[in-house]
Amino acid sequence: MLNRIVQFSLRFPAVVVTLSAVVLGYGLYVAVQTPLDVFPEFAPPMVVIQTEAPGLSPEQVEVLVTRPIENALNGAPRLVSIRSQSIHGLSIVTVTFDDRADIYRTRQMVSERLREVAAQLPAEVEPPRMGPLTSSTALTLVLGLTSTNQSPMRLRTWVDWTLRPRLLGVPGVAKVDVFGGEVRQIQIQVEPDRLAAFGLSLNEVLAAARHVTALHGAGFVETANQRILIRPAGQPVTPQQVAEVVVARPPGGPVRLGDVARVVEGPEPKIGDALIQGQPGVAVLVYAQYGANTMQVTEALDRALDELGPALAAEGIHLDREIFRPARFIQQSLANIRGSLWVGGVLVAAVLFAFLLDGRTALISFLSIPLSLLAAVIVLHWCGASINTITLGGFAIAIGVVVDDAIIDVENILRRLRQSRAAGLQASSAPAAGAPGSASGASSVFDVVLRASLEVRGAVVYATFIVALV
Repeated sequence: MLNRIVQFSLRFPAVVVTLSAVVLGYGLYVAVQTPLDVFPEFAPPMVVIQTEAPGLSPEQVEVLVTRPIENALNGAPRLVSIRSQSIHGLSIVTVTFDDRADIYRTRQMVSERLREVAAQLPAEVEPPRMGPLTSSTALTLVLGLTSTNQSPMRLRTWVDWTLRPRLLGVPGVAKVDVFGGEVRQIQIQVEPDRLAAFGLSLNEVLAAARHVTALHGAGFVETANQRILIRPAGQPVTPQQVAEVVVARPPGGPVRLGDVARVVEGPEPKIGDALIQGQPGVAVLVYAQYGANTMQVTEALDRALDELGPALAAEGIHLDREIFRPARFIQQSLANIRGSLWVGGVLVAAVLFAFLLDGRTALISFLSIPLSLLAAVIVLHWCGASINTITLGGFAIAIGVVVDDAIIDVENILRRLRQSRAAGLQASSAPAAGAPGSASGASSVFDVVLRASLEVRGAVVYATFIVALV
């Protein structure tokens, strides 16, 4: 097979040049379109299901929530394993599927089974929710926000209501997690002595709190010409307004929340915190969607953050974008590869020209480097793979292998041609076209190049396979 490839290349050089130009052009196009990431996708298709069960102990969560979900998912096509965690008030079920499973079909099937099992769960348990579709290395950017003139609660509120919605609107972003700061709450701190003095129960206070925080329609009024909708606009938004909500109406007058409890604005109980460069702040973790291009998503996030620059300055908030930024690592890896290409190509061309004194030999060896790498990028694109640090490291190693192979092949051909010239078989001394002996001279050069290439072909191929296997 190698003999035929070499013979075809020698007989039809125009075809080889055309194919090389096609590989060069298409390879450059594919290199721009191929996703860039830090690591390849090495994890199998996986679905994470979270179910909130407020007030339930880990044992109750295990029996009432986790087991029904596991039973509903058992027997799913291409199912490999089910792992679960049952903690206070929360059930986490991780379902792993076979590598050949279609992640989108898998999520659809899991969604259908979760809808069926939701009716079997206790009334106080929230419906099961699937986590967003992300890859195993989906963390794309970590932001840190600090402020010297904003309280932790105000800083967290700004992040939750301004920054997070804007980042979720960036194409390619799957989810945004926020840690640190203080989550604002209006807290009703019941005082048992005052509650007992009015003869009320805690359930009555809870009912009043649910009523005040719920939105209800007020119906409509029919007239002869139209129907007028009634929209209530009295929902309380401050602690003082919540304190005025009526809990009960005994004969002595209405009892309000402020009479039996302290209504204050306070932070949600913390389960974690964040320090940004040693200062209390808010950490924002941005995750990319499954199969998203890390570089493109990061660039889109940077544009969104640039748009928020005036708002950040107005609020006195300092934004740190360099806490964790995989795109920077990818850029450095690409820069190293580009540098290796230029240095390797220039050195190869200079050394070959200095020792062989043949410009065409140096040019052929130089062109073998970009053509080989672009051909590898095309294969990666066809296989659905991404360009990542693993493939870039392979490219860096492959540069040396490609250069060695090109030098061995071209140098041996040039050596055999010089030996042929010394023996009187050279193309420059061949008769003119149509003169006697022209065919034999041309065929002699053809045979010399063919034999010279095949002499080292087996050794070069086997050596390359050994390097690839190692």
